[in-house]
Amino acid sequence: MTVSLVVVSHSEKIADGAAELAAQMAPDVVILPAGGTDDGRIGTSLEKVMAALDQAAGEDGIVVLTDLGSAVMTAESAVEFQPDPDSVLLADAPLVEGLVAAAVAAQSGADAIGVKQAAEAVRRAPAPEAPSEAETLGPPEAAGDFELVNQAGMHARPAAKIAGGLAGLDAEVTVNGMDGASMTGLMTLGAGKGSVLHVEAWGPDAAKAVKYVGGLVEAGFGEP
Repeated sequence: MTVSLVVVSHSEKIADGAAELAAQMAPDVVILPAGGTDDGRIGTSLEKVMAALDQAAGEDGIVVLTDLGSAVMTAESAVEFQPDPDSVLLADAPLVEGLVAAAVAAQSGADAIGVKQAAEAVRRAPAPEAPSEAETLGPPEAAGDFELVNQAGMHARPAAKIAGGLAGLDAEVTVNGMDGASMTGLMTLGAGKGSVLHVEAWGPDAAKAVKYVGGLVEAGFGEP
């Protein structure tokens, strides 16, 4: 069993599309869209969200992602009706990118807290003028260099796999100076096939984190 995901959007099409996209990267994860009103208009439906939460019950926790402010209110109201409201976590994350990162984390076996953190980590890409992780953390406790072998390089799927897996580890990780738990940040690297990813890590899971990224890269992220 894995953590399940519920997508709450003002648009039924957005919720369905985001869930379909995330499902391509996490085929074993239950992802339930709850978008639009009951009569097909733009808005949110308490009944739809409650039905999705009921359908997701029985999994190893539920993480909810929303689009706009009133969707958060609807989700919070629906959670109050759950038999075990503590098993449902609301992630403060961009809907599509956060959902993809959360789905990959859930597929990798992360618990509900780890899945929520993976979704929220997509916000963490530092501004260009911000100091790098290496400047603030000191010499890395583990490091490695890995050449991208998949044809498409660092696009959304590899970035989500790296960020989602690292979010569940007790380590601070950078990839070419970018926060390794930030899907958005990794995508901004623009690393194509043949590019070398320099991975540095700090913390109890530092070695495990570097090995995780190296394994993904060397396997081509499961892509041609």
